[in-house]
Amino acid sequence: MSADEQRAIDPSAAGEALRWKKFPLLNDGFVCLVDWMGSDSAIAQAARVSYGAGTRAISTDEALLRYLMRHRHTTPFEMAEVKLLVRVPMDTWRQWIRHRTASVNEYSTRYSVAIDAAYTIENDGWRIQTASNRQGSDGFLPPERGSAFSEEERAFHEAARALYQKRIDAGIAREQARKDLPLSTYTEAYWKCDLHNLFHFLSLRMESHAQWEIVQYATTIGEKIIRVLFPVSYEAFLDYNLNSLHLTALDQGVIRRLAGRTPATEEDFLQVQDPRWQGLERCRERDECRQKLRTLGILK
Repeated sequence: MSADEQRAIDPSAAGEALRWKKFPLLNDGFVCLVDWMGSDSAIAQAARVSYGAGTRAISTDEALLRYLMRHRHTTPFEMAEVKLLVRVPMDTWRQWIRHRTASVNEYSTRYSVAIDAAYTIENDGWRIQTASNRQGSDGFLPPERGSAFSEEERAFHEAARALYQKRIDAGIAREQARKDLPLSTYTEAYWKCDLHNLFHFLSLRMESHAQWEIVQYATTIGEKIIRVLFPVSYEAFLDYNLNSLHLTALDQGVIRRLAGRTPATEEDFLQVQDPRWQGLERCRERDECRQKLRTLGILK
């Protein structure tokens, strides 16, 4: 579905259709929308309060939201919130919970019996440690080698669960019986986050260097839920955050020294401008791009 088609859908009606719909992940996990507050229009309205009473809105909601995202004016995005229910392996949840800007209520294994499900790896799913990054992986074990690890995993999960159940049946307190359950055991939690901090979560966890398991959760949240509820804001997030490129001062120096040898003309710039800018008499984003190229010596 194109961005224009997505924007044409009523986010409120689409959100109601999404509520409590479980998007399956890994072998027994899921994410689903519980509730949300706000919309693209509500975010734009929150931004316009700073204009002052009686000030005429001179930008469309889309142009304003894209400007806010592009220039990192984050407060208006904090006016929208999303509440999710997630089922996730505990080792993946440990990465998730490091994002301390959400409100969380997690399934309690002190109060309730632990969820009888664990994340398992198929024969062809065992990743190899990369030599260049201590916390990353690169490639996979051959399935014929992975099958032994998958079988050992199955036996370990069964033994761990049997030991846990034996303790529970003997009357041992749940808070103590749980201590030897593996990190692959699933947990569930309500996770409520404002849109600004949720975008920060997505920017780190949809990124290609994040662990594969949490990338699956983050991508599902972004593409299946946030894109539907906040289509304009999400598109701006993709353009100016997730898929953007940060240039340091040192990067810019190198570009200036290289680009200064062959500066382009205004005519060249107009010929290669983004198709969305063509035909617009006034376009703030085009003006900003033009100025960046001039600063870097790429454009006369």
